[in-house]
Amino acid sequence: MTIEHVGTLFTFMGGLGMFLYGMSTMGDGLQKAAGNKMRQFLAILTNNRLLGVVVGLVVTGIIQSSSATTVMVVGFVNAGLMNLTQAVGVIMGANIGTTVTAWLVSMNEWEWAAAMKPSFFAPFLIGIGAFLFMFAKSEKKKDVSEILIGFGVLFIGLEFMSDAIKPYSSSPVFANAFKVLGQNPILGILAGMTVTAIIQSSSASVGILQTLAMTGAVSWSSAIFITLGQNIGTCITAILSSAGAGKNAKRAATIHLMFNTIGAGLFGIIMFVIFKINTEWAASNINSVQISIFHTIFNISNTVILFPFANLLVKIAGVIIKEEPESNESDEVTVVLRHLDERILESPTFAVENVVKEVVHMGEIALDNTRLAINSLLTENEDEAKKVIDRENIVDKLDNMITEYLVKISNLSLTERQQLIVNHMFYTVSNIERVGDHAENIAELALKKIEHKLKFSKTADEEMKEISKAALDSFENAIKARSTENVEFVRNVVKLEDLVDNLEEDLREKHITRLSQNQCDSEIGVIFIDTLVNLERISDHSMNIANYVKDEMD
Repeated sequence: MTIEHVGTLFTFMGGLGMFLYGMSTMGDGLQKAAGNKMRQFLAILTNNRLLGVVVGLVVTGIIQSSSATTVMVVGFVNAGLMNLTQAVGVIMGANIGTTVTAWLVSMNEWEWAAAMKPSFFAPFLIGIGAFLFMFAKSEKKKDVSEILIGFGVLFIGLEFMSDAIKPYSSSPVFANAFKVLGQNPILGILAGMTVTAIIQSSSASVGILQTLAMTGAVSWSSAIFITLGQNIGTCITAILSSAGAGKNAKRAATIHLMFNTIGAGLFGIIMFVIFKINTEWAASNINSVQISIFHTIFNISNTVILFPFANLLVKIAGVIIKEEPESNESDEVTVVLRHLDERILESPTFAVENVVKEVVHMGEIALDNTRLAINSLLTENEDEAKKVIDRENIVDKLDNMITEYLVKISNLSLTERQQLIVNHMFYTVSNIERVGDHAENIAELALKKIEHKLKFSKTADEEMKEISKAALDSFENAIKARSTENVEFVRNVVKLEDLVDNLEEDLREKHITRLSQNQCDSEIGVIFIDTLVNLERISDHSMNIANYVKDEMD
């Protein structure tokens, strides 16, 4: 191998790297620019399967990877955020969405508009994007800069690959290789499967095939069978992702494999017959635009054909991946661990939305625990007090799990607002955990009160009910503020926190007066004062949570 050959190899590898990096960067920028609109897609999925197809198409068009979309689907199904029927629609849509990249690549062969070829204006876009990235202060402009830079790098990478291969396009090695792949459909499909499985991106492997086609080295028959294989090979990512997940997640990956395999098999047979009839066409060269056309026709037709049989695909997946007896365990920790599926990290927007939901869920558990603790103190219910102490372990575990997940999210490519929300989630989880600790303290005070058969006076009992209600309402409004981002709930927390502070000070003084006048026993007095302190701290943590929400809205 001469130094020229080594240089050519380096150029091709560099071009491939630029292509993959550009596609990833452009996808990140598009995803950030989409912003809160990505949030609405999950809600759409609850309606019908047809809308699921649209969602799959749009999401894949944004993140430029059907593999990533399918991995997210596996994560959503595993987390219980999506059922299998909805997943089928998204998987079908993802296959159509992946054709966007192929069309972008084929723009380089639009003969009718030389100035429209991406390779022509790619350097200019990179320049504009770099200036925006360096000097723009607006977050939206920085997102646009990522899109421009990614788009430009993608096409410069394609040009590098094309230039590296062009001198060898007439080589007998290429001609013989594609001739063999074109004459043997199974070998062609296996070649497409293997390359796609290795790089785990059908968009990238189709892009490489199109680059080869631009040099005139690829025949129609070989391109068709390789493309069909690429559609099967892209399933490997979801299959690997489903390992270790629940049964439904494995079924979602199985549905993806069945959908693409059935389509590839059906089209493979049809095209094999056509090529046998018209051997001249089969041996003729194909260009990148024609690959895009076939790729699009195949994925749309496959969806149209199999869409009516979506429920059947779900049933077959259920037969292949058999159901196991359900565990009687209803551990909140197990449920949340499933919801915080790492596959959802494929989309930072969805990951942030999902973790906020789980933080709210943790807050609701802590709220119920606080309510139970206060009731056990006022009604002297020993079972409720013990239940609070047991459930506090759940709150502690959720604190650790959600914090670990937040660390993973914080390392993703986030917008400034998403980063702010993630930072606030760290503090919110900590505040909720502290509320859980105060609920446990109150439950322990209740047990002490029951054990020593102590009673609040009628006046002290009424006072405790008043401040307890205000503290509970404060925390409840804080959780609602976090869940809805409604400023009205924030205002309620501010008012209630002031009320709790005033009540705590006032009731403390009144209680000290009762103690000095021997109207109250000192032992029950300590329990009364300690409870006041815990309730006042609960309202303080509520105020912290509300302030984080307010900061995000400013």
